[in-house]
Amino acid sequence: MEWSFTPDSLSGYLIVSGILFLFGILTILTRRNAIYILLGVELILNAAGLNFVAFSRFGNLGVDGHIFAVFIIILAASEAAVALAIILQIFNSYGTIDLNETNLMKR
Repeated sequence: MEWSFTPDSLSGYLIVSGILFLFGILTILTRRNAIYILLGVELILNAAGLNFVAFSRFGNLGVDGHIFAVFIIILAASEAAVALAIILQIFNSYGTIDLNETNLMKR
């Protein structure tokens, strides 16, 4: 299999998706701020959605990948709304959104 980074090849989409996934994992592992962790999860979900669309386009699977991508977008939107509500509650209770300072199990 030949790897070429052109806009009209599966490998190009997979490389971009892999980069998005890597940035999401690095963001989750290196940041302690709840907003950054939420953004890392969003990057991972976007990478998965891009994979579904790319394999659907180049694998002649019809619209199955696109339907899964729409479900991922809906999941990401609902996850962001719930997570932001939780983050606002944490900020109101503790005055910070640093996850290391809000751990109740340390006491």
